[in-house]
Amino acid sequence: MTRAEIIENIRKKNSYLCIGLDTDLDKIPKHLLRSEDPVFEFNRQIIDATRDLCVAYKPNMAFYEAYGVEGWKSLVKTDSYLGSDHFKIADAKRGDIGNTSERYARAFFDQMSFDAITVAPYMGEDSVKPFLYKPGKWVVVLAHTSNPGSQDFQLLESDGKPLYASVIKKTCEWADPESLMFVVGATHADRIGAIRQLAPDHFFLVPGVGAQGGSLEAVSKQGMTRDCGLLVNASRSILYASAGEDFAEAARKEALALQQEMQKYMELYM
Repeated sequence: MTRAEIIENIRKKNSYLCIGLDTDLDKIPKHLLRSEDPVFEFNRQIIDATRDLCVAYKPNMAFYEAYGVEGWKSLVKTDSYLGSDHFKIADAKRGDIGNTSERYARAFFDQMSFDAITVAPYMGEDSVKPFLYKPGKWVVVLAHTSNPGSQDFQLLESDGKPLYASVIKKTCEWADPESLMFVVGATHADRIGAIRQLAPDHFFLVPGVGAQGGSLEAVSKQGMTRDCGLLVNASRSILYASAGEDFAEAARKEALALQQEMQKYMELYM
C-alpha cells in the first residue's frame, strides 16, 4: 500500500486507528473455544465489526507463534481475510543481518501479503535495508517505544541527544517517508513534538493509547501533520472490551469512540 493510499483511507474514514490483533486464547470469550480455529474466528468477528472504523490492523506475531503450526495457520487466514483494503502491519520486531532479514521479508511480504513489518534497528543499516526490496512495502523502525523499559537504552545520551534521536536521524538516511515509519509510544507524548521535528514527514505508528494510558489528544496535537502522519494503535481496550458473546459489538463501540475522537482532532490539527 502506498503512502498516498494510506492518506486517502485516513481522510475517507476520518480515522487513523490501527487495531492490534494480539489474540490471546486465555482472554477470548469461552464460547469461541469450541470453534475449529478459535484465534481466527475471534479475529474474523473483530475485523467484521471494526473494518469501517480503522485504516490498519497489526497482528502481533508472538500471539500466533506461541501456538506453533496452528497459530501460524490462523495468522495466514487472518492475513487473507483482511484483503487489501487496510494497511497490514506484521508486528514482528525482527532485526538481523543480510540473508536472515531477507528471509524474514519474504515470509511476510511474499508468502503473506503484509504491507509493513516492525524492525529493531540495533544491528544497523544492513539489518533494515533487506526489508525495502519491494515497492509498496514498509519498514516500521522502533524509535521510542511505549514500555517502561524504554528508558534503559533509548534515553541514553548519544552525541548530546537521546539515543532514540540518533536512531531516527540515521535511519532517515536509509529510506524516505514513502517506505519508512517510526514507532513512537503514546506514553511519551511530551516528547512527540520534538520527535516530529526529527522526522517531519514520516508516519508514526503510535502504541500505548487505551490500556497503557496514553493520551490520544496529546499525541494528535504534538504529532499530527497535514497528511495526518499518525497511525494510532489500540489493542486490548478494543479486543477485550467484553468477554461475553457480545464481544464484537463491544469492540465496535470502543473503536467507534476512538474514531469519533480522531475525527475531532483531524478537524483541529490537519
